[in-house]
Amino acid sequence: MKPTDPQFLYMILILPALFGLTLVGDGVSKIMHEEGGGIISIFFGLVFIGIVIFAYFFFSSFLAQRV
Repeated sequence: MKPTDPQFLYMILILPALFGLTLVGDGVSKIMHEEGGGIISIFFGLVFIGIVIFAYFFFSSFLAQRV
């Protein structure tokens, strides 16, 4: 698989996106069970998902220019 393939781009972004969703889910669970630190976990999960979205647009535009 070449680094310019779209499948490569999706593959390197799927696991970080799932990690961000896990952080958000953990934060929601903590809030539902009235534990501390739920808001912080949701915040970092959303930041992580935002970074993944930014990386997707950055890499997709970078790959479009090279092809």
